[in-house]
Amino acid sequence: MSLVFEAIVLTVAGIALLLAFILVRRGWRSRIFRRRDARVIEVRNNWNGILTGSIAAEEWRDNRLTCEIVEAMLLDRLEVATGAEGEQLLRCVRASGLLDVRIQEARRRRGWRHRRALASLGRMRAAEAVPALAEALDDRNRLNVLVAVRGLGRLGLPDGAGPILDRLLDGSLASLPPVQVQNALLSCCRSQPRLLVPYIHRAGGQTRPLLARVLGELATGDLDPDDLVLLASDPQAEVRASAARALTSAPLNIALSMLAALAEDDEWFVRLRAIVGLGQLQHPRAIPVLIEGLCDRNRLVRLRAATGLAHMDAQVEDVLDLVEARNDRYALHALLSELETTGAILVHVDRLASQGPPRERAARVLLRVLHLGAHRLLVSALGAHRNRRVRFELARLLAHSKLQVLVPLLERARESEPNSRRREIFAWVREQIEGSSRSTRGGRRRVSSPAPVR
Repeated sequence: MSLVFEAIVLTVAGIALLLAFILVRRGWRSRIFRRRDARVIEVRNNWNGILTGSIAAEEWRDNRLTCEIVEAMLLDRLEVATGAEGEQLLRCVRASGLLDVRIQEARRRRGWRHRRALASLGRMRAAEAVPALAEALDDRNRLNVLVAVRGLGRLGLPDGAGPILDRLLDGSLASLPPVQVQNALLSCCRSQPRLLVPYIHRAGGQTRPLLARVLGELATGDLDPDDLVLLASDPQAEVRASAARALTSAPLNIALSMLAALAEDDEWFVRLRAIVGLGQLQHPRAIPVLIEGLCDRNRLVRLRAATGLAHMDAQVEDVLDLVEARNDRYALHALLSELETTGAILVHVDRLASQGPPRERAARVLLRVLHLGAHRLLVSALGAHRNRRVRFELARLLAHSKLQVLVPLLERARESEPNSRRREIFAWVREQIEGSSRSTRGGRRRVSSPAPVR
């Protein structure tokens, strides 16, 4: 019995101690949070003085809590600030000594304090942080190296690209996730992508495709076309694909010829990149190659070729002629589907309200796509378009097509249309098509009356 009593007493005592610890801890944390909130309000009230330097940095930097608050606010503002505000914040970081403190911590501290200093240096966007972050790339701790790479990437300075590229070539960063290194190089080389070219020529293995991907995304007209031509003939397919992406910024003659050659590559993703690049050029000389891509054995290549052709509004009639001449129904369906998806057909429908050559050209294009299979979209536009003149012209166009396949579509549209006047339009178009069919079978031509369009 005494043992049971002692166990109960010990249990109650343990519970009481646990509750007391929880209450004391909550009270202590509540006090800390109240202090921090009060200090945040105080810093906010004196923010302009801190930025301009009228409040000396010694007044807040020696207080650990205030210093953490000011640094956090400065770094948060630096993330989104631009122009004069960003320069003022950076001056404050330098003048207050925060930058120097973090540089010293990055070189002397160990563990989580070392990583925190590296992360802070990356957010400060100051060129003075580059040497300290570059030194951290040689750290034996993989996590510290990763934080340093991210920090150099957040700086976004061309000077930060050199240390990363040098260590990529000697294999020091082989254990890091490639995407992290790639993102850092994208940020550092954005203003000067030509920095990558000599390193690509010297790189090997998986480093070469990684650098080529970065160059392909950042390529501008400043790059030497000879370098791009050399990359386009590289033995590695990933490098050729990246070169195809970069060639869109090269001179037009070089871009067209090299992309046309890459569009015949053995690897499907190289052909895909070349077709995408040709579609971006939007040049008539690219049309034959895009039509070849429209008949490619890979589905993705066909779809991207259709996308490029669908955006060539000025040459849409020639494109339709050439695609129909290929006698490839998959290619034809892909092109029509893309014309519908991008809204190119509806653009021509809107042009029916204009006068002169634009309306005539739109009517020719719509009649052509109607015969090729764009039935549902045009029947739907006949009932849904806002412009009365467009509906009138479209009704005449559908009636003139004499396509019997439109009759069931028109009947279903008429039955579901709540507007009586538009039901008359559908009925009139159907009668014209059926009448033309009967007159053709009877050997005589029926004279049609104007559509009852209002």
